[in-house]
Amino acid sequence: MYLSGKSFLITGGGSGIGAGIAADLAAHGATITIAGRRADRLADVAAAINQSHPDSTSAHTTDVTDETQVAELVATAVAHGDGRLDGIVACAGGSETIGPVTQIDSDAWKRTVDLNINGTMFTVKHGARALVAGGGGSIVAISSIAASNTHRWFGAYGVTKSGVDHLVALAADELGPSNVRVNGIRPGLTRTELVTAITESPELSKNYADNTPLPRIGEVADVANLARFLLGEESSWITGQVINVDGGQMLRSGPDFSSMLAPLFGDDGLRGVVAEATR
Repeated sequence: MYLSGKSFLITGGGSGIGAGIAADLAAHGATITIAGRRADRLADVAAAINQSHPDSTSAHTTDVTDETQVAELVATAVAHGDGRLDGIVACAGGSETIGPVTQIDSDAWKRTVDLNINGTMFTVKHGARALVAGGGGSIVAISSIAASNTHRWFGAYGVTKSGVDHLVALAADELGPSNVRVNGIRPGLTRTELVTAITESPELSKNYADNTPLPRIGEVADVANLARFLLGEESSWITGQVINVDGGQMLRSGPDFSSMLAPLFGDDGLRGVVAEATR
């Protein structure tokens, strides 16, 4: 219970990695505010955590692409923490684009940029204000191995996560004098409902295993363990770092999704050819 008395905010806390981090922090005594766009999912996660750790977790429906909502969320988290906020996990993110760059839906690209880049920036902007006012704290941004290793045909996802990585470096450099640390985590293939299509594909599973020195699928706990460390006092002299939790895949190459996407776009489409009818 070494996090007893600490208060943390987790965006994207309604599922997957965000929900896992919230549960882990609550299990170590922290007060948690989770946020996301789906009230039903948030309520389910908060209820499950509170069943084991009563009154630890509150849920607040928030669209992180709306700056006003993010500012209100931070104020809510401070209030839930009895006037204090010790750390933030910016986990809200996703992608609406997949396929060759020559065929990307431009509106979907813009929405993905808005969610991953602007949503993280708003969270850092307003969250950091509260941490600075409180004398310091820690921010952890959830990036992706797609930022460090090219993931062909992943569209805006890896590009925007690379932007998150640079935001981590920028914010860490600026906020250090106020005792606010900023770090990032790049998860590799991690077992959540979002990657079921990958884990159930023999071709993709083998490709990931062949490119991972520790050839297993990551678990949410692998990411949560590092997030807890980066939020705690043990990492008090660590800032500006983006750490891969990926079994070592960053040492090799990103995944080959051609077996999944060639039936949709064709072999020529995957190398950038656009049929006249779709130009």
